Amino acid sequence: MELWDLYDAEGRPTGVTWERDSGRDFPEGMYHIVCDILVKHIDGDYLLMQRDLNKQPYPGYFEASAGGSALKGEDPLTCAKRELLEETGIVSDSFELISRTRSEKSRCIFFSYLTVVDCDKTSVTLQEGETISYKWVDREGLLEYIASEQSIKSHNSRYASYFETL
Repeated sequence: MELWDLYDAEGRPTGVTWERDSGRDFPEGMYHIVCDILVKHIDGDYLLMQRDLNKQPYPGYFEASAGGSALKGEDPLTCAKRELLEETGIVSDSFELISRTRSEKSRCIFFSYLTVVDCDKTSVTLQEGETISYKWVDREGLLEYIASEQSIKSHNSRYASYFETL
């Protein structure tokens, strides 16, 4: 049973706890926190993770981030560190907040981070039920991915300001 804290539109805690399996019919004006992390290797390559074939939405798609929902009691940075470790096996203490956006449709407040890592690129681990493959791509490969029909546009939009600098 996964529990989430709910927040108001400004990101302030409401004191309300929500069970994930209850769906997203949160009380009016409430949201939960989701973090995603774009991983850049010190050599300039970016990590793309392939979603499990049974993971909705976008089964089998590659995404230019790891991430997920903040658990009860987690702040966004703690969530980002945990999700990065769970989905990739990578540990990092260097996170730069790229954007903070709110989605009325998904009732989420998204915290999107960039982390630059110096890890063995073959040491990436996969999380059962979440990811099935990964690949490292250079700057051009990332830009091609972003422009492709196989990219997740909602994820990319949260990194638009960063991608524009590439």
